[in-house]
Amino acid sequence: MTQTAPTTPARADDGQRRFASLDPRTGEVVAHHVIASEEDVREAVRVARDAAAFWAGLGFDGRRARLDAWRKALVKRLDELQVLISAETGKSADDARTEVALVIDHLHWAARHAPKVLGKRKVAPGMLMYNHAATLEYRPLGVVGVIGPWNYPAFTPMGSIAYALAAGNAVVFKPSEFTPGVGEFLAATFADVVPEFPVLQVVTGFGETGAALCAAGVDKLAFTGSTATGKKVMAACATSLTPVLVECGGKDPLIVAEDADVRAAAEGAVWGGIFNSGQTCAGVERVYVADAVYEEFIALVVEKAKKLRPGGEADAHFGPITMPKQVDVIQSHVADALERGGRAVVGGLESIRPPYVEPVVLVDVPEDSTAVTEETFGPTLVVTRVADADEAVRRANSSAYGLGASVFSRNRGEELADKLRCGMVSVNAVLAFASVPGLPFGGVGDSGFGRIHGEDGLREFTYAHAVTRKRFGALLNPMTYDRGSRTIRHVVRLVRLLYGR
Repeated sequence: MTQTAPTTPARADDGQRRFASLDPRTGEVVAHHVIASEEDVREAVRVARDAAAFWAGLGFDGRRARLDAWRKALVKRLDELQVLISAETGKSADDARTEVALVIDHLHWAARHAPKVLGKRKVAPGMLMYNHAATLEYRPLGVVGVIGPWNYPAFTPMGSIAYALAAGNAVVFKPSEFTPGVGEFLAATFADVVPEFPVLQVVTGFGETGAALCAAGVDKLAFTGSTATGKKVMAACATSLTPVLVECGGKDPLIVAEDADVRAAAEGAVWGGIFNSGQTCAGVERVYVADAVYEEFIALVVEKAKKLRPGGEADAHFGPITMPKQVDVIQSHVADALERGGRAVVGGLESIRPPYVEPVVLVDVPEDSTAVTEETFGPTLVVTRVADADEAVRRANSSAYGLGASVFSRNRGEELADKLRCGMVSVNAVLAFASVPGLPFGGVGDSGFGRIHGEDGLREFTYAHAVTRKRFGALLNPMTYDRGSRTIRHVVRLVRLLYGR
């Protein structure tokens, strides 16, 4: 049985409207969830205000103790969370376990590093204010709204949730309608270690629930999803000047230079493009290969990709397409590439059998084909022969997206990475940047703006609070109408002496 959409909303005995999350592998109901109304969302944000005050009041040490307890609880229930992720997304057991491992690693990093990154520190006062002490700290915003995706229902939203919590905020999380159970699991396990106040709440539902969160008065909204929806989120938040963090996916390139380890590059391309059924915002979609190694690379990719099969079994290479409408996008991109003169060296249109899509590797595809210009979000690769790595960089930078990239080169890796217009690059690996908790994750252009993860991710959910304190009287004080012209002349002389050389 094929999943078509979350089941039609129905009213339960308690009067609340509910919907079902479905297993995309079988179409079976995983669980039923409440459709949160606009009033429900506003109430969640309202009660989050008191929760935020409590949570911020614990200080860095108090919050770290609770976050560490949450991390340990998640480790104990790792298998349970893995099964739930697999049930709601259809992804393989190993892909789901990898996701949970990343969640735990990032949660640990955020809790551990928040005091150093955000805590109060001294700042040099400069020449004019030498008689003042200056300090800077980063304070929590209050209540942060998070709208998460379905492809990584735990790892991606936790890039905002964990860092916002570590920074001292309360969070109201709206998970995808395809993966509401994962969101509720995270909130329930957090409530076990923080029972006093609802510091992390979940509101489930459809697009209307997400729109309500945008308008509910949160202090910042973090969104992950399509560029089109990201624009709607920004427009909704603009009416109340609610700041936003927007991560809208990408069309990430992989560059294979003339001096690349071709076997490693082929392995990286196949895994980066096909794992999780290709449903990865920073996954590999475009591959540019230097002419000198093209034939060898293609042969290896074909060999590796042909061995992979999707399935509903726990040990399948990858699972189904989670969102049914995405199958139509994948089909249209493959069809456009073939109609425009491209060739399928692995798979083809016959590989698309909803809800599963087998690996598809395309070559000779025009650069203005939708398979090259738009996010496919499926287990497909478009491989293009180029003269050399420098042409590959030019092609890679031609996209409106700018999320991540990969470069394979023995001698020019960092040089080529420096030339790429994107937020993140892995050299001689794929997606390594997403697995390093201390590195910021985010893009430019149509991939959005703002950062999760790392120090930037912690500061994203704070505001800077600067304080100066006068320690003693100054011999030269230009900040008064009693200063006289002589004072200003002395100040100008100092400026010339100290900074004019």
